[in-house]
Amino acid sequence: MTLIMGLVTGIFFGILLQQAEALRFERQVGAMRLQDMTIVKFMLSTIIVGSIGIHLLADLGMISFAPRALSLGLQIVGGLLFGIGWALIGYCPGTSVGALSEGRLHVIWPIIGMLLGGLIFAFIYPLVQTYLRPLGSYGALSLPALLGVNHWLVIGVLVVVALLLFSFFERKGL
Repeated sequence: MTLIMGLVTGIFFGILLQQAEALRFERQVGAMRLQDMTIVKFMLSTIIVGSIGIHLLADLGMISFAPRALSLGLQIVGGLLFGIGWALIGYCPGTSVGALSEGRLHVIWPIIGMLLGGLIFAFIYPLVQTYLRPLGSYGALSLPALLGVNHWLVIGVLVVVALLLFSFFERKGL
């Protein structure tokens, strides 16, 4: 059942990506050049909806939710790889697969590269666990726990900041 829910959620998210035009190369490049905030607005919206949904389900006892241990080594290397890949191909992993589903064949080679990267990662995973995970390891952290406040307060502030950003982007025509 979990796999089916994941598939349904993924299909729904893919439809939203397509409807928001987040699968378009021009939108991706526009976001990287800070000239088109469509992607930023879409992702901020999904973060807010996801945060509300996950915390609501957890508060109702329908799911268990706990933050994973923070490893700055993993975050920095992962962020660099993600950012470099996005800058080189003009798509993040999810949007590249979505673009392929729309018939954009120019993403085939980057997708093959991602699959090969995943295969390489599977082989070096023991090294990553041994040497990279311990770098900057801080245990399970969350912003509400660090601030000593309820998670709904942090989500509320995130919503207000996002709405202010959306308003700013609209005024600037972004």
